[in-house]
Amino acid sequence: MPLTPIYILSVLTLILLIIGAIEFWQHQNSLTAIPLRIHVNGTRGKSSVTRLIAAGLRAGGLRTFAKTTGTAPRVIDSQGKDRIIHRLRSASIGEQVRLMRFFAQEKPDAVVMECMAVQPQYQWISEQQMVKSHIGVITNARPDHLEEMGPTLDDVRLSLANTIPFNGKMIVGENDMVETIASVAKSRNTDLNASDESTVLEEDLKDFTYLEHPQNVAVALDVCVEAGVDKKVALEGMKKVKPDLGALVVQKLDFGNGPILFINSMAANDPVSTLQIWNFVERRYPVEGETCVYLNSREDRRSRTRQLLQLIYEDIKPDRSIVRGQKVDSMVKHVEYHSPQTRSEVIDETESMSKTIKQYELLPKDSLLFAMGNQVGFGQELIDTLMEYKVS
Repeated sequence: MPLTPIYILSVLTLILLIIGAIEFWQHQNSLTAIPLRIHVNGTRGKSSVTRLIAAGLRAGGLRTFAKTTGTAPRVIDSQGKDRIIHRLRSASIGEQVRLMRFFAQEKPDAVVMECMAVQPQYQWISEQQMVKSHIGVITNARPDHLEEMGPTLDDVRLSLANTIPFNGKMIVGENDMVETIASVAKSRNTDLNASDESTVLEEDLKDFTYLEHPQNVAVALDVCVEAGVDKKVALEGMKKVKPDLGALVVQKLDFGNGPILFINSMAANDPVSTLQIWNFVERRYPVEGETCVYLNSREDRRSRTRQLLQLIYEDIKPDRSIVRGQKVDSMVKHVEYHSPQTRSEVIDETESMSKTIKQYELLPKDSLLFAMGNQVGFGQELIDTLMEYKVS
């Protein structure tokens, strides 16, 4: 009997179906071997909340593994140690399946997974097919990735709601989100609760080695309590967490006039998150010198540059503003009248690093230097250079 194309195609299809069935069966076994699965989604703070939850659960005696996809993808083992994920190709949500299999072999009590999908359909697959969580988390919903999830903020919230589990628990970081996604949670027979960040006091945050948002801690604590861990025990565990590479860390720099404080908020590149960070930093670290905001802009994101410039001159109103980019002079002039006391300096992107550093050298001691915008390329080079001015 000759091997016709239709016959070959039929055989190949059968083989693929068999392989798919075996993969499905293996994945179901992996899920069954993980007693508590937690899936963390949201616009900002996913990596931090994933780490906080895992640390809190470990403090409560649960053998916990976690996976983050933040500034650098990491697997966090049951001792809280990071393991780098080496990828031979671009990121894919299929990575979650392979990691679930690995975690299941380690016989965990709990696994905390950061959602790595952006498109709504992939977020649904990530939860409903890959993680099937007992507790779902949405940290917040911000006007970002609007091309994939927008155009409105409610669209973003509904997109994130694709990771609401069936017959489980759902914890969100913003009360404003509840009304939009409540019907989805109800249809899936899942309890929906919003965390209250006011329950996290300044005293609770002072022992963290980095700047952590009260909202993130509140969400993580609620998840740990839901998992049966005492709140105080969980909080103590969180204070020992190793922060994500994109976490906010206060650095002391000295350009010759005395120490100043430096905050790198480039990881939060949307205006809402950046303003929240600024308010948090300004409240926690009042300075006697000057406040200086540095914006590293991108030519291909001019609309985002306009938004951040409005944020600087309409909301933050610093003593100094340094804006680096291509053809941004007119954009600065368009908004700087909102803050006449702000001294503005525009640096063309073709200028050398030294010109930017010279602007920092003008800052008096006990000033606050706050960086925002894009960290890729020159932004990362700048951060690396600034570390040469670090003081203990």
